[in-house]
Amino acid sequence: MAAQQHGFITWGQALACGADNGLIRRLLRGRHWARVYPRVYAVRGMPEPADENRRLHQRVMAAQLSLGSAAFAGGGTAARLWGMQGLPRWDGQEVHMVIPALGAQRHVRGIVLHTWDTAEDEVTATESGIRLTTPGRTLRDTLLHVDRETGVCLIDSALNRGLVRRTDLPKLHAANRRRKGCRRVGDWWALGDDRAQSPLETRIRLVCVDGGLPPTSLQRPFTDARGRIFAVADLWWEDLRVIGECDGLGPHSQTEVLAYDRERQNALQASYPGTRIVRFTWEDTYRPAYVLATVAGSDRR
Repeated sequence: MAAQQHGFITWGQALACGADNGLIRRLLRGRHWARVYPRVYAVRGMPEPADENRRLHQRVMAAQLSLGSAAFAGGGTAARLWGMQGLPRWDGQEVHMVIPALGAQRHVRGIVLHTWDTAEDEVTATESGIRLTTPGRTLRDTLLHVDRETGVCLIDSALNRGLVRRTDLPKLHAANRRRKGCRRVGDWWALGDDRAQSPLETRIRLVCVDGGLPPTSLQRPFTDARGRIFAVADLWWEDLRVIGECDGLGPHSQTEVLAYDRERQNALQASYPGTRIVRFTWEDTYRPAYVLATVAGSDRR
């Protein structure tokens, strides 16, 4: 049973399988089991999750078992389960869960409880039995608790991954009316763009939009003399003839990738003379004046 529940078993399930309180206490004292939440135990010897995503699934399953079958993941936790990008890195412990009503439920360390009024068709489940809000409902809930940049990153990511469609956004915005914070986030929905492929691209784009230099296009393809695409620009300003590249930490520090980027840059400048290429990193998101000056080609800081 534990193998089907990400390595966890509840006190009630153990009793149903023939265990008694004495056996459960011995398993805990012998460290064969470990208490995770009240009456929820991790079975030692089960394979440890190899990555953060699996650890998150494991933690949510434990919380779900602790809270009961009516509970489900919501907010930022559901966003992470869906693979939406843009949130701060998970701390490895805290999960957001939704329950029908606080009532007899008491505070459980590591679980943030919400009592959002959620329709049945706004809740779904993974193949492993984890219950969570649908992508659209997840966006509705999460946006109310994050800043603008994070919120637009989540919208972009959900669109890019096909979790929601652009035509869904006005409906999601309308469904949030009368909820606390709905006015604050109202304008964010219109900023969503399914072409954005990373939170860094989204944040640089927002800096430029706010500064009066919105890019003409995202993921703009460039072709050679034979019409073959040899490069795709993250951001493109047609009137300025500027290509914006967003270099996230990690891949672009590798020698092979740097060499490829140089070859591509040389090909771009040879095929499209007069085009400028500017590069931005995460540090630049804290320097909006620098980003705008770089795009504009001025010395303004």
